[in-house]
Amino acid sequence: MATRKSAELGRKQLDKKFDDGSLNDLARRPTSGWVRAIRDALGMTSRQLAARMGVSQPAVTQLEQSELNWGVRLDSLRRAAAAMDCELVYALVPRTSLEETVHRRAQLLAERDLAAVDRSMRLEGQAVGADELRQRVGDYAARLVADGRLWDDDGMTNDG
Repeated sequence: MATRKSAELGRKQLDKKFDDGSLNDLARRPTSGWVRAIRDALGMTSRQLAARMGVSQPAVTQLEQSELNWGVRLDSLRRAAAAMDCELVYALVPRTSLEETVHRRAQLLAERDLAAVDRSMRLEGQAVGADELRQRVGDYAARLVADGRLWDDDGMTNDG
């Protein structure tokens, strides 16, 4: 398991890699799918691609359809890419920076956990001010990040 410092360093390095947005543009699949779009741009028929891949023409049609349905296998894409003189690039592209994702999750968990404490303190007449509560939430969120307890399986999704 990665240490907290190495996880933070890894987040920062990956965020820098994703920062320019060029991968986000590549992540948007053409409406016809990548295989069909590249094949059409090359002026290659499905029969010709099939011959280059060593499969039947219906197998290429099925490959293109499975790509559109998000059921395509990476090894099939790799073979199609090679047959069209392309490289298959596989990446998970974060919607926001990884650093932001970590801090948003920590904030969400801290607010959830401290809301119960705040309610209890209010009932006992020991309420704290809004500024102090924000400070406590921030401190607790920072501890959650440092302790690596953000992703324990608690049934909570990224959306709350």
